[in-house]
Amino acid sequence: MYQLILVIHMFVCISIVALVLVQQGKGATMGAAFGSGASQTVFGSRGSGSFLLKLTAGFVVIFFSTSIILNHMATKAVKQERVVTLPADGTVITPNSIPSSTGSVPQPDKK
Repeated sequence: MYQLILVIHMFVCISIVALVLVQQGKGATMGAAFGSGASQTVFGSRGSGSFLLKLTAGFVVIFFSTSIILNHMATKAVKQERVVTLPADGTVITPNSIPSSTGSVPQPDKK
């Protein structure tokens, strides 16, 4: 699941960069970018500005959503790692073998 969301996130990142680079300033239209004034009719009388703006806004919403989801999944994965292996003698310390506040120290589990 993590890899799928990461692939979607990367696709959206590349799409946002491409859409921002394709968009022109307020004075120019899509036809001016390709050397023709007739291409405005494809997107209607208002030109491509509002279409590309809405498409970019949609990708931005998806970008922020996938960013939050990926952050949540990474945080959850880090919190689940609780087993520590000591390299010297192979001793494994689990949450059950951590000393309690009662003063008794339990022995760590051996492999």
